[in-house]
Amino acid sequence: MKTKDLISWNTLIGGLAMHGRGVDALNLFIRMKIAGQKPDGITFLGILCACTHMGPVEDGLAYFQSMVHDNSIVPQIEHYGCMVDLLPRAGRLEQAMDFVSKMPMEPDVVIGAGLLGACRTHKNVELAEVALQRLIELEPKNPANYGKMWPG
Repeated sequence: MKTKDLISWNTLIGGLAMHGRGVDALNLFIRMKIAGQKPDGITFLGILCACTHMGPVEDGLAYFQSMVHDNSIVPQIEHYGCMVDLLPRAGRLEQAMDFVSKMPMEPDVVIGAGLLGACRTHKNVELAEVALQRLIELEPKNPANYGKMWPG
């Protein structure tokens, strides 16, 4: 490709991240910055997705902070969703719950269900009850939410 614009960088980074090639996505992000291309929110969504699939929690937190402080990008619910996916994978349920409580917007059903699933995976009944209550507030008429508390 002769000319790489932000769309092409984002497409490549996101594609690599979603297909389990997080290291390649992060390396491409470095190349993108060296090439002088400024990242946007979509770029960071790919980077956070890469971290989620690879598991480096501290790297994910650092990229999230860099997005906000170094690049002046306002996180969207999708960015928060990646972080809420990343933290529990490392067993950091309390930090994920705290992260959600500090979001500037209401969590959506995806975030609520993700938290509840993580609580179930880590067998944390206390936090699962909190997550379930939030999920019920978001979707009061969805009976499937109640089934998510039962062992699979």
